[in-house]
Amino acid sequence: MTRINKWVKTIGFLPLLLAALAIVGIVLADLSYSGHVAGSGLWGGFVAIFIRSILGVSSWFSSSYGLGIIVFTVFVRFLILPLMVYQVDSMKKMQGLQDEIKVLQDTYPGRDTESRQLLAAAQQQLYKDRGISPFASMLPLLVQMPVLIALYQGIHNSPVLRSGSFLWLNLGHQDPYLILPILAALFTFGSSWLSTQANPQQNAMTKAMPYVFPFLILFTALAVPSAVSLYWVVGNLFQMVQTFFLQNPFKMRREREEALALEKEKARKVRKAQRSKKRKKR
Repeated sequence: MTRINKWVKTIGFLPLLLAALAIVGIVLADLSYSGHVAGSGLWGGFVAIFIRSILGVSSWFSSSYGLGIIVFTVFVRFLILPLMVYQVDSMKKMQGLQDEIKVLQDTYPGRDTESRQLLAAAQQQLYKDRGISPFASMLPLLVQMPVLIALYQGIHNSPVLRSGSFLWLNLGHQDPYLILPILAALFTFGSSWLSTQANPQQNAMTKAMPYVFPFLILFTALAVPSAVSLYWVVGNLFQMVQTFFLQNPFKMRREREEALALEKEKARKVRKAQRSKKRKKR
């Protein structure tokens, strides 16, 4: 019970509620599809459930498979929302430890194996004491990868989805006008840029990320079916909006500036008090 309360306090009630509603939506969609989708083994069964859920959602919209993928993508994003909130919370805590980490790096320069081992152990202990998981940023990716692979396989295994159409798209083929790949890249750039701007500690790698990832998404989206590109477009748009609310760089920058101004004001008052004390002694 204490652990549950801690999770609710860290993540918030709303993301957990949306995740629970997403699970209900996925289950209802799966149950509402009356057709048969073959799948053998553990992974095959997962892909079958995945495809039945998309087809079930599509049946809510007069068998519009594009809308089915869009709504299902929103379900998936709501499902991993608690992990995203946890990831952002861990990132903020890690940013607050930068000064302490620099002290550890000065103490253990890492010039030899023993020093590097001591530095790693000290950092792990620091993260443990603060209740931070340095691998939290990988959790959303680890959850999304099976979904993306299942979607890709499901399109090829489902004649219905493979032959489905939506707007100008044939869901089993690439976007002929390249609109979805471009949108997926743009939304990836927006999300990465917002996330990078929210981080006060930047190096060459973090500065390059908003420009590298969109090209990877663009070239990958050019080679996959439109259904996968559609999933990326909706998911990346969702993540861009989510990043703005969870890591609003403009708000965080203002808060940092206010904290710095407050710190300077305190230092000014201390200096003033010290000067006043010296005058009295004279």
